[in-house]
Amino acid sequence: MNLWLVNHYAILPQQAGGTRHYTLARELVERGHQVTIVASSFDHTTQQEMHLRDGASSRLEVVDGVRFLWLRTPPYSGNSARRLWNTAVFARKVLSLRVADLGGPPDVILGSSPHLFAAWAAERLARRHRVPFVLEVRDLWPQSLVDLGNFSEGHPFIRWLEYIERGLYRRANRIVTLLPGAGEHIVQKGGRPERIVWIPNGVGTDGLPPPKPPTPKDTIELMYAGTHGLANGLQVILEAADKLRTAPVRFRLIGDGPDKPRLMAEAEKRKLANVTFEPPVPKKQIPDLLREADAFLMVLRDSPVFRWGVSPNKLFDYMAAARPIIFSVNTSLNPVESAGAGITVPAENADALAGAILRLLSMSPEERWEMGLNGRKYVEINHDLSRLSSKLESVLEDALNNH
Repeated sequence: MNLWLVNHYAILPQQAGGTRHYTLARELVERGHQVTIVASSFDHTTQQEMHLRDGASSRLEVVDGVRFLWLRTPPYSGNSARRLWNTAVFARKVLSLRVADLGGPPDVILGSSPHLFAAWAAERLARRHRVPFVLEVRDLWPQSLVDLGNFSEGHPFIRWLEYIERGLYRRANRIVTLLPGAGEHIVQKGGRPERIVWIPNGVGTDGLPPPKPPTPKDTIELMYAGTHGLANGLQVILEAADKLRTAPVRFRLIGDGPDKPRLMAEAEKRKLANVTFEPPVPKKQIPDLLREADAFLMVLRDSPVFRWGVSPNKLFDYMAAARPIIFSVNTSLNPVESAGAGITVPAENADALAGAILRLLSMSPEERWEMGLNGRKYVEINHDLSRLSSKLESVLEDALNNH
């Protein structure tokens, strides 16, 4: 099977961020398939040109048997109009791809939706080549803009995006969703329930080091490693840190994103000596970095969009590191609670978050270690990417056989 996989923000392990598609593609290649990932050469996390510094408009690179076709797109910073232009240029370039660019005609095309324009372009490409189209739903657009971006449901831009969304759901041969409860939303918007499959994010457990307890320290290190953006709601961490100035805890915020400069200024204004900000690290360095922590913070804003569940890469990286997790997300679909891997508190509630941290402090190292091992066991059973790749392979073959 020759799979074309379109994901605007796909990256390599040497970059910082989620490497879901690289890992899944590598597994598919080992099973005898050919996979070409079409992505932008402009890195979304660092907001820097990463792969086409020689002025070329595109470049094909093969990494561990996985083919990456990097397309040049215009630079941007933050959530500006230039970012929207970047997505439009990427979609236009996807539409202009030729068979020669991707190593032969496709059997299946998968379009991922970190935004709808890339998925739409992938669907049009599949229609042109008369092959099945598989839609991967990462975030629910445009609902996320309504719930998190304060857009009105009647706004012309939102209505246009919903028109695209409904069309993608109707025309997709199969729909892969990362969110466990998103099927209800997809069906409401025109998707057929028998075509929807849940394949969450996960980790490649084969290469992970064995779980090891944290090194005893005078302070408990609480780590957040991920995007500093609108949906993440990291303000609550600063507020909790303010309440715990005299407690033996240290907050490490690792990563980048449009909200990071504001958060750093806020921490400086509050004179929070117990908070440090660190740059993002490549994905392949994440396991070693996370082992430095005593516990992790999984926080998101209080928004109705999370009622369908969450599937952030960092959550499963946290679990794999075998450390307890404070889960501050308002959702009934709570993997931390299911695993017995930590403490759950309401979102955007600094008093509750500070209370949960004090509760962790009151536990023995053995109790915290047991929570961490629960998370490790849970992720090995439910979120191992090798197993998830087998599920994706079945979805792709089913789409191909029933087209």
